[in-house]
Amino acid sequence: MLRRLLPLAAATFAVGTDSYVIAGLLPSIAADLEVSTPAAGQLVTVFALTMALSAPIMGALTSALDRRSALLIALTVFVVGNVVTALGTSYGVVMAARIATAVGAGIINSAASSTAAAIAPPERRGRALAFVLGGLTLATALGLPLGTLIGRTDWHITLWAVAGIGLLAAVGIAAGLPGVRLPTASLPDRLRPLKQGRVLALLAVTSLAFLGTYTLYTYISPTLRDATGGNESLLTLILLAWGVGILAGNITAGRLVDRHDSARVLTGALTLATLALVLTPLATRALASTLAWAVVWGVAVGVIVVPQQHRLISLSPAAAPVLLGLNSSALYIGIALGGGLGGLAQEWLGLAPAELGPVAAGITALTLFWHLGTTRRPAAPAPAPATPEPASVNPEKSEA
Repeated sequence: MLRRLLPLAAATFAVGTDSYVIAGLLPSIAADLEVSTPAAGQLVTVFALTMALSAPIMGALTSALDRRSALLIALTVFVVGNVVTALGTSYGVVMAARIATAVGAGIINSAASSTAAAIAPPERRGRALAFVLGGLTLATALGLPLGTLIGRTDWHITLWAVAGIGLLAAVGIAAGLPGVRLPTASLPDRLRPLKQGRVLALLAVTSLAFLGTYTLYTYISPTLRDATGGNESLLTLILLAWGVGILAGNITAGRLVDRHDSARVLTGALTLATLALVLTPLATRALASTLAWAVVWGVAVGVIVVPQQHRLISLSPAAAPVLLGLNSSALYIGIALGGGLGGLAQEWLGLAPAELGPVAAGITALTLFWHLGTTRRPAAPAPAPATPEPASVNPEKSEA
């Protein structure tokens, strides 16, 4: 079983690293492409927005394919997109390559998760999903700081490394993954839950939470310049502390949600994130305080997704795959809007990067109030998806 799941986890690790690592390389990218740092930050914005909008469309277009074929097509687009990004010498070429890469990335996460659930025995399905999705968490904890460290002399090297991981994942999937076919779902089926106000209210919490996070995080490298003195190794250390905090928050969230009301868990996380963000200008003046701040903020961010997923699944367990896909799109919409807002705040309002912290805190506080409002609304079941057919596994590739 592990041999089948490992390439899926490698694929999600590659996507996670690719999604987050550009933020740590912005000054180098901006200098090399001869654009401002906020302009370079729009590479994060466009990547996230493309992932959010293309994922349900591409998911519907590829739903009739077996999951191995869909993953191989998506990984091919992903790898080629990263290669073109690494070779790009102009802002326009790099931007176009990031858009193409995001289209491939948008398919990978959902296809990897659904494949893991289909090939695992029922009694091991939860562990299989945790292992595959753990690639995303590991990307935040290790892929981001390592990618920043690798790219400190030349940011292109990081993109080559991400492309290499994607290629290895594709080889593993081609060699060891069975041909899994899942029930087809049209685009209207995938978007049907959006007609329900309760679902939209919860998805808005996800978007707003990551809007606040990425208003600051997209520009984390220049934000930490006082604490690092421009030292890339120290920047990597702080990003590692943030990633470890996210990993700890993610693990803790699972245990908390099993024991406590998920809405209360989210309330605590958003409160902690607001406090951490409002202290950004003070906390990031010295290395020691910045490390502590990064861990605390990372823990808060790491908690957010788990209770949100739990609340959505509670609305309609039968519609869980569709609802979780929409939540992923909502997350990336928040990331995209955050990168855009942070760039505009610097360009139009003349804010220094560290001054984005209080702006992000204000957005996170708004998220907290919106979330508290959703807890007072009566729950209603989400509309169920189309009647599913059982998944099938190609016996020719069923042995591993």
